[in-house]
Amino acid sequence: MNSLIKLTPDKEEAYLDFYHDWQISGEQKVPWIIGISPEPFQAFIDFCRRQEAEEHIENGFVPSSTYFLENENGIITAAVNIRHRLNEYLMQRGGHIGYGVRPSERKKGYAKMILSLALEKTNEMGIREVLVTCDAENFASEKTILSNGGIFESSFTEDNGNVIKRFWIK
Repeated sequence: MNSLIKLTPDKEEAYLDFYHDWQISGEQKVPWIIGISPEPFQAFIDFCRRQEAEEHIENGFVPSSTYFLENENGIITAAVNIRHRLNEYLMQRGGHIGYGVRPSERKKGYAKMILSLALEKTNEMGIREVLVTCDAENFASEKTILSNGGIFESSFTEDNGNVIKRFWIK
């Protein structure tokens, strides 16, 4: 059974496999937190936990919780970062939820699953209207958002010309 987990020391091997899959792909790591070096592993776990508390947040960031989707075989297939609130930047570009599926596990339904489970977490946190964004050219992500009840609100064009679509999910 697939489940959302937080990292614990016993998940080091599974997480490092997840992390190296991204490294080999050369792609940008999404969500942002998986771009941080996981070594030493306990320090990475501690960093993830500190991001949940307002007093540990650096300027420009907001508190967030990070979860990982673990499949029935113990493989970490995806990651999600849930922002507890939005600032001006996240209102345009990032939204409440950022998620990514490891390159070798794509097209297996994990994106839809992790977004659905993340929406359950936002509901538990009291966030009733959730903003989720994606690049306009990321048709797979848009399909995932729509399949989870996303309603298109507007687009935002970044300074570099990249267009971001904004969706709300209740």
